[in-house]
Amino acid sequence: MNAPTESHYRICPLCEACCGLNVQVAEGKVVSIRGAENDAFSHGYICPKGYALKDLHEDPDRLRQPMLRRGDQWVKASWDEAFDEIERRLLPIVEAHGRDAVAVSVGNPAAHKMSLLLYFGRLAKALGTKNIYSASTLDQMPKQLSSGWMFGHWLSVAVPDIDRCDFLLILGANPMASNGSLWTVTDFRGRAKALRQRGGQIVVVDPRRTETAAIADAHHFIRPGADVYLLAGMVNALFAEGLVRPGRLAEWTVGVDAVREATAAFTPEAVAARCGIAADTIRGLARQLAATERACVYGRIGTCTQEFGTLSSWLVDVLNVLTGHLDAPGGAMFPKAAAFAYNTQGKAGTGKGIVTGRHASRVSGAPEVFGELPMTVLSEEIETAGPGQIRALITVASNPVLSSPGGPRLAQALDTLEFMVSLDIYLNETSRHADVILPGLSPLEDAHYDVTFPQLSHRNHARYSGPVFEPPADHPPEWHNLLRLMAIARGLGARADVLALDDEIFTAEVNKQAGDHAPAILAAMAKTGRRGPERQLDLALRTGPNGDLFGLKPGGLSLDKVKAAEGGIDLGALQPRIPELLRTPSGRIELAPPACLADLGRARGRLDEPAPGMVIVGRRDVRSNNSWMHNLPTLAKGPMRCTALLHPTDAARLGLADGALARISAGERAITAPVALSADMMPGVVCLPHGWGHDLPGAQLGVAAERPGANLNAVLDDTLRDPLSGNAVLSGVEVTLEAVGLWVGPAPE
Repeated sequence: MNAPTESHYRICPLCEACCGLNVQVAEGKVVSIRGAENDAFSHGYICPKGYALKDLHEDPDRLRQPMLRRGDQWVKASWDEAFDEIERRLLPIVEAHGRDAVAVSVGNPAAHKMSLLLYFGRLAKALGTKNIYSASTLDQMPKQLSSGWMFGHWLSVAVPDIDRCDFLLILGANPMASNGSLWTVTDFRGRAKALRQRGGQIVVVDPRRTETAAIADAHHFIRPGADVYLLAGMVNALFAEGLVRPGRLAEWTVGVDAVREATAAFTPEAVAARCGIAADTIRGLARQLAATERACVYGRIGTCTQEFGTLSSWLVDVLNVLTGHLDAPGGAMFPKAAAFAYNTQGKAGTGKGIVTGRHASRVSGAPEVFGELPMTVLSEEIETAGPGQIRALITVASNPVLSSPGGPRLAQALDTLEFMVSLDIYLNETSRHADVILPGLSPLEDAHYDVTFPQLSHRNHARYSGPVFEPPADHPPEWHNLLRLMAIARGLGARADVLALDDEIFTAEVNKQAGDHAPAILAAMAKTGRRGPERQLDLALRTGPNGDLFGLKPGGLSLDKVKAAEGGIDLGALQPRIPELLRTPSGRIELAPPACLADLGRARGRLDEPAPGMVIVGRRDVRSNNSWMHNLPTLAKGPMRCTALLHPTDAARLGLADGALARISAGERAITAPVALSADMMPGVVCLPHGWGHDLPGAQLGVAAERPGANLNAVLDDTLRDPLSGNAVLSGVEVTLEAVGLWVGPAPE
């Protein structure tokens, strides 16, 4: 007799698409996972990652209780023992060397954990350190910076309104694999098909004919790192041919003439050789963008992870503004999140804007951006003696030894720390250096609301999913762990009452934000009995743009209402938001940020630079957005995916055959990887995926270690950064390839 099954709704936490899942459970075990047909956002779509949640939940390598290092051994410990150890060892470092002696680093998985995202900032504030690092400076800070300068806030990021778009120009992005990046979009293939069926077109610009390019109407190779020249050339063409028509945005935009002047030297003819795209093609793209009523330019990781990342990100939005496609249906639009979005709060249409450079890194002088320093300066800040030297580190779902350039150097630096704490579900390439590891819950044991991604979604919505399984009775929620770390940082002790601390923080925040209304709000919130992330979520929903305002707006949102709507609530298509969204001091779109205009001079000075012999770029696979996904059997099975894609003409020139093992080097840095020949590659470019290299001693990732792959970041220079945002340069780096043998292992993909 088959055991009865229960059905549970869950929001997938494994990529930015955040699809709804239906998890079938019997006798405390996951028996199947499929797309949730009732999901108000994803409507039943699922990719391979969703099925792998069962693997993640059941993974024997996943840590389930705290671990303490004792010499060369790891021992299991109680939660009290772990926090006592942290208090005993962390506080003396702070007392002796100051708060900047402690650094914190947070990784991408935290964005999919409501508790981590809502409480990490509080921990960083309690620590009082300037040494804050995150994955943002490895993939997206240029877009956040340019958006902040132009629109007034770091997360006012315009995304393609794909369901109404008729011409989508994609640069350096592969949403077929990523399901969107800084763009939460489900079933991109289906939406792209619908776009083309209604007569629209998709054009992809990328040094690889990606999975997205394969379904597009046209694809153009581009020299890695040269997006700024293509985009500036298109802007130049718009001005030269009288195609600048910002429409209703004209009265809300300043700096058009400054952009015209700054791009005057970047004619299509002048930039063609530098970017590898013919002048006629550049002009044709500009004309098509201007002539199509509903069109959009979208650029992502490839446009960010280069030395002109901020300029490229900025010029994407410049093109959308100049052609009237920003904040217009079918163009690049701004979501209106139901909760937690700064650009839905306070006075509409004006604000303080953003400020950068409030401090700088001690060694290289890299400026602070969005409260962070570049991840690539972490090593030198640990290595270099003197006042402010980092002596202790707290990582939160962060694996920079694999995800950041200079990983081998960072690994050596981590071994010199006096103390390190990792909040992580795995003993991985970074947490292996820690002294204490505090594991989180399985995603299926935790409630979830997407805090960030509704601010980036192609359609407005509000969705909540509760835990599928009750967490172990002795395993505290992650927000408790962050509060205990805060208590230690504040001198309250490892055994402090975390619930009382949470009440204190929440009350102080409401008093600060609500002023005279605070007592009534606090009284209303007290009646719910909620604490922790759910209390913050309920408040954010009720006071958000769709909220019930504690009864003043009947029918509005509250957490109770969202919980009651399994699968979430559809809040409609994106709507124009300018000028309401703007938070710039001028109350206008700042089309010509001074720092961007100045950096164009640097780009102009590099315009005639000859092409290097061979450069390397990264890539994503739908099954491996993050390094820890390589430990999940459902995603790890199949052909070897960590291969160096190379055009056949390059392979012949270099004496490399399909399946050969190649040494890829840049100066003294070198890795080896199997070669896979592909006519989809631009000649002169080799492509290796990100997040591999699972052969480091001490990590306990059994499945990943069977096929460890090569770490792309180990060959990259950790001193190369976009000077404006501090983002690491991960693509367009010159390398040398040579044959070193034959690949022995499963056939490359």
